[in-house]
Amino acid sequence: MRNRKTLVCRAAGVTVALLSIAGCGGGSGGGGGFVPLPIAQPAGGTPPAPPPPAPPVTAQQACTNLQGKTVGGATVVSASVVPASDGVPVYCKVSARIDPKLNFELRLPDAWNSKLQYFGGGGYNGSISPLVAGDTLSLPAIKKGYATVGSDSGHQGSPLDASWALNDPTAAQLFGSLSVPTVMSSVVEMLKMAYGATPSKSYFEGCSNGGREALMTAQRYPNLFDGIIARAPAYNWVGFMGGFNRTAKAMAAPGGALSVAKVATLAKAVRDACDGSDGIVDGVVSNPTACTFDPQVLRCSGGADTGDSCLSDAQLATVASTTSPAVFAGSPTYRDPGRLLVGNEDDPGAFAVWTTGAGNPQAALQYLFQDTTVKTFLARDLAADSLAYTWDQDAGALYGLAALNDATNVDLRPFQNSGGKLILWHGENDAALNFSATTEYYTNMVAAVGGQGTADSFARYYLAPGVNHCAGGPGADTSDLLGALDAWVDQGTAPGTLGADKIVGGATAFSRPLCQYPKYPRYTGPANNAEAAALASNYACTSP
Repeated sequence: MRNRKTLVCRAAGVTVALLSIAGCGGGSGGGGGFVPLPIAQPAGGTPPAPPPPAPPVTAQQACTNLQGKTVGGATVVSASVVPASDGVPVYCKVSARIDPKLNFELRLPDAWNSKLQYFGGGGYNGSISPLVAGDTLSLPAIKKGYATVGSDSGHQGSPLDASWALNDPTAAQLFGSLSVPTVMSSVVEMLKMAYGATPSKSYFEGCSNGGREALMTAQRYPNLFDGIIARAPAYNWVGFMGGFNRTAKAMAAPGGALSVAKVATLAKAVRDACDGSDGIVDGVVSNPTACTFDPQVLRCSGGADTGDSCLSDAQLATVASTTSPAVFAGSPTYRDPGRLLVGNEDDPGAFAVWTTGAGNPQAALQYLFQDTTVKTFLARDLAADSLAYTWDQDAGALYGLAALNDATNVDLRPFQNSGGKLILWHGENDAALNFSATTEYYTNMVAAVGGQGTADSFARYYLAPGVNHCAGGPGADTSDLLGALDAWVDQGTAPGTLGADKIVGGATAFSRPLCQYPKYPRYTGPANNAEAAALASNYACTSP
């Protein structure tokens, strides 16, 4: 086991010009090692029995140990016990602050398993995700006995608003890459004070921007965590936001908006063409890379909008803006690879939320994210019109945005050499961050580290058919990735095919195998049998 405190302090050292971080002092001096002498036992006597192990520290004791303290450069603002409920154990909720304004929340369970999970944020952060039903990050971890921690990344506000970065370079740097190592330097010391021990294993798990934070940490701080889970990572900030900007302009063009009915027409046509290619017609295209559907077959007569059963030329241009690759500033680094049509674009959590705004394009999350990004990082003018702004008109501004937020380095050999393990995951019906980009990252990473054999020694990639951004959609969206990662790190059991469930009303509606890329789940069970179709055992992970 690597000396985690030493590694954390080393990582935190890069921030010393930014923040003063305590708790990372040097070791004791002296050159020679101390050699203990044996203790003579009385003749005929037996050695004394070892003392009984100390009782585990309770959540209440952990709170008491931290209340009102300043530990590792962080001031504990509050520490209170949260009673057990709905399968969540009693835990101590610790709110802490690192000046000037980096807030984090540490959750310390009653029966700590000696491990730590750091959960990532979403969007432009600005707050800490609460521990509520449906939380797919810290809730499963704390149920397993992990201590968990998450932060607001150094500013407070809406995740859809980046205006805080306009005149606050410290906050911008913390959001980009520095908040995670800064918080970790304090958390390790706080765990030592709360429980009397530092974590035996530390993991990071995040989705969307949290997935970007995950890859950023693997790339820039390869010794900080024993294992990392990057789900739907927004790692190419410039490329994704540029794609959002392009689609927002297509939606705003005369006749370019897609109504709910138009999206339903498009999605149904994709399902009709490709759903059965995975062995079963179940409303999910499990192998979308093999779907060759051409949206032009839906073109309205003459190209004009003549009803909900077809798409006009302007609407087909909008579809093309989401599905075709885009390269900005002439650099393949600033790239959006385009989204494959998968047949579930009409799910309520897909295009309606992210792309079309359910007929109101400026309510779509893609529009809102690109708008605040243009105003804050590129035009640097909160009154700027993002739809009139050419995404790559200022190469310097684009480079500055990438330097802060992009996590595009595919050479993960330092992380591999540190003994770290990585799990990548992406839902195939993700209308926010298309899975094709994660596939590109993984493929390029395999080449950069020396081939598939080397990549397999420390990395896995899984695609989840029919699953929306981070969760939701008609696919099986619940998988124990943390359990798989921990077994790999702690026991050396490398993950293969995993399980995925669809939970509805607290019960499992159906299960599927979660296949290692590039395989997909193909139905092999009896035809026309709903009970068989619900069982993962009736699917086989199949090469495309």
